[in-house]
Amino acid sequence: MAKQYWLMKCEPSAYSIEDLERDGKTSWEGVRNFQARNFMKEMQLGDEVLFYASNADPSGVSGVAKISKAAYADPFQFKKGHKYEDPDSDPNDPRWVSVELSFVSRFPEVISLDELRRMKGLENMVVLRKGNRLSVMPVTKEEFAIVTRRGK
Repeated sequence: MAKQYWLMKCEPSAYSIEDLERDGKTSWEGVRNFQARNFMKEMQLGDEVLFYASNADPSGVSGVAKISKAAYADPFQFKKGHKYEDPDSDPNDPRWVSVELSFVSRFPEVISLDELRRMKGLENMVVLRKGNRLSVMPVTKEEFAIVTRRGK
């Protein structure tokens, strides 16, 4: 399968690009939206990710990561009392997945949402669509290239 490109959002107060740079890799768990989960199931080893800081000042793309482990069962769905527990999820057919992200690079400055809106070639980027609230979404190879060129 050809390499795919993604955008994944996280609030810096929960986990930032600086945290990923320090840790080298992290498990991306706790996604409880079916459409975002389905995108995560499509992710393959080596896919590239725009790391997006949401609810930040400014919100925007802060760096690049890659998928270092494809979708596997999110362990927290089975952990009693955990905020991501899902008592209806079946261990033989888990409802929720995690992926592992590895650090690639941190941009010198965040490419803000406002700047993304002004950039030529990003007019159809999913994150820029009105009403889009997904935390995980696809980006095209061209969109990824435009953003990463600006980020360097």
